[in-house]
Amino acid sequence: MNVVGKRRPRTDSADRVTGRTRFVDDLTFPGMLHAKIVRSPHPHARIVSIDASRALALPGVHAVVTGKDMPVRYGIIPWTHDEYPLALERALYVGDAVAAVAAIDEATATRAARLVDVTWEPLPHVLDPEEALAKDAPKLHDEARHGNVTKHVELVFGDVDASFARADVVAEGEYFFAGSTHAALEPHCAIGVWEPTGVLTVYSTTQVPHYLHRELAHVLSLGADRIRVVQPPLGGAFGGKSEPFDLEFCAAKLAMVTGRPVKILYTREEVFYAHRGRHPMKMHMKLGATRDGRLTGCDARTLIDGGAYASFGLVTTYYSGQLLTAPLALEAYRFQSTRVYTNKPACGPKRGHGSVQPRFAFEVTVDKLAEKLGVDPIDLRRRNLLAPGARTVNELLVRSNGFAECLRRVEEASGWRDKFRKLPFGRGVGVAGSFYISGTNYPIYPNEMPQSGVQLKVDRSGRVTVFAGTSEIGQGSDAMLAVIVCEELGVPAESVRVVTGDTDLGPVDLGAYSSRITMMAGNACLQAARAIADQVRAAVAKRWECAPGDVVLAAGQAMLREDTARQIPIAEAFQWAETDGGTLGAVGSYRSPKDVHGEYRGGTIGASPAYSFTAHVAEVEVDAETGEVKVEHLWIAHDCGRALSPVIVEGQLEGGAYMGFAEAIFEQHDFRPSGLHRGPSLLDYRIPTSLDVPELHALIVESSDPEGPYGAKEAGEGPLHPSIPAIANAIHDAVGIRLDALPFSPSRVLATLQEERRC
Repeated sequence: MNVVGKRRPRTDSADRVTGRTRFVDDLTFPGMLHAKIVRSPHPHARIVSIDASRALALPGVHAVVTGKDMPVRYGIIPWTHDEYPLALERALYVGDAVAAVAAIDEATATRAARLVDVTWEPLPHVLDPEEALAKDAPKLHDEARHGNVTKHVELVFGDVDASFARADVVAEGEYFFAGSTHAALEPHCAIGVWEPTGVLTVYSTTQVPHYLHRELAHVLSLGADRIRVVQPPLGGAFGGKSEPFDLEFCAAKLAMVTGRPVKILYTREEVFYAHRGRHPMKMHMKLGATRDGRLTGCDARTLIDGGAYASFGLVTTYYSGQLLTAPLALEAYRFQSTRVYTNKPACGPKRGHGSVQPRFAFEVTVDKLAEKLGVDPIDLRRRNLLAPGARTVNELLVRSNGFAECLRRVEEASGWRDKFRKLPFGRGVGVAGSFYISGTNYPIYPNEMPQSGVQLKVDRSGRVTVFAGTSEIGQGSDAMLAVIVCEELGVPAESVRVVTGDTDLGPVDLGAYSSRITMMAGNACLQAARAIADQVRAAVAKRWECAPGDVVLAAGQAMLREDTARQIPIAEAFQWAETDGGTLGAVGSYRSPKDVHGEYRGGTIGASPAYSFTAHVAEVEVDAETGEVKVEHLWIAHDCGRALSPVIVEGQLEGGAYMGFAEAIFEQHDFRPSGLHRGPSLLDYRIPTSLDVPELHALIVESSDPEGPYGAKEAGEGPLHPSIPAIANAIHDAVGIRLDALPFSPSRVLATLQEERRC
């Protein structure tokens, strides 16, 4: 490989660090209006009436829209359409949108929004998922068939009861994961432009342009061919922009009503209420093992607080169980998961969607089991490794598996053998592992079309343009596409232009979620690039009177494999190919395999073309007098199949571990009994600053998956999962207490220490 695996900067790094990158809020259009959204002050209330006359009388106000102007339900999952762009009859949480006002500037729009008179009839509300399951609990959605249950899943694999009867040792616990939110630097923003030709263009901070395009067509009753969605560069997303939001519909509708461009920018407070972040989960985890440390069975029960709307909740409910069955092999497994509606902002996908919370519970329980057995927790994990090429107990096919190497790398790098149970009181180390998907094997809506497509255009000058529907949200997907083109066509990086995030210009890609882009768009790009490379090699071989396989495209040249002194500039080789075959261009697409899952109901959820594997070791210092936990080091070994761009992969490993550390020690998306958020600002919602971050040690492991481009798998979400349980297990090593609830705040640590002393 000439380019793949080499350390090089991202294609967009110069623009990012110099401030030249233009985000959605940086865009302006002639005659552009600004809009603000009117939101519910109640956690649950009937909308008796909306009077916008005072707002419309304010100079500079152009239009007001309400739920009656868009009375069509939508949702990211086709089977759970339970939202309106603006609440039609009832508001279901504090912050639920009920009206939108467009005015000449943002200040006028803000004043006008306060003048919209909404008459409310407050209704009983419920904030706790267990209370929401009660028969007399207020029902949030009349169409829901089972009270406030969004989704219930119960799956059993093998004889679980027999597996526990056979176990010599059993460990279990009750766990709680507090909700968290994404805290991306860039707030949500959207601009609607209604063209005189009857075409709607929406510029949005979305990370799923294709799905936004579909839902705009659905809600606004416009033909999909009359809608264009443009996603400029994003200032972070992490899953928080992976479905349509009220502002996109409102900006579009107001633009259609006024005939002028309309921008809506969330305040930071609105971002916290829009949320769609990590679900709070109450979990019971039970594991059994034989005396020699072989896991027998696992029984998991999870209650999920979903908030007011379904969002991705159907998938979340499955993910909370389906993605527990590796990297350790289980003989039998049962999980029950229930997602419940409550009168809080809806939860959705956050980095590691649906599986971070149960991974915390599982890995801490594994540690408890190791302690009961008197076995080193790394050794216990080694005794139960899932073999490459095996299927998990729930029938997920794992083609490549570098978890054993991940364990070896963190054990060695951290000095585990010299530290575990050997450090002085107050200091400790902990280990945890995980696996994650490289894209969901099936799209959100059923179809047999490709999940990703790429078009390549080759210019006579030597420039190659990549047209893709992918979403660059900071993860480096544009750079990944450029690396593939450089590798296959031999062009220098400065000769590749990547055009993404525009539904008019690129073929369909389903978006930046489930760590799917490297696997799916990467394979599509590879297919297209190789088609062009074949044409170019054939044209050169024709003139040099050699076999096409003897021609190498590399370092900006076409050269003879056995005589590299014989070479021509790659631009000239392109011209020869164009002379022979006409304009140079190619398309590539990716369809996921069909043989990677079981045939039971729900078996496709959690199925993926490939799985990444991760192991972490955390080293902590705990102040037993104050309860403060300081994470000193995190060693992150991640099997990404093959690192196409090692610098970017290392950044993802560090970023994922940082987010896991933040959720372990700092974060809690919490609400008062009134339904108000306790701290909807970046001042009050605590995330680590640069001064708080531990030393992060990124260790790349390569297993070369046969399904991935050049063997690559995901690196965006998997590296987060083990951080939290590794820190929890390290705290136990340091001071002997088990923390089964998050976050590990000083007050919780101190209270647990005091309880331990009393016992």
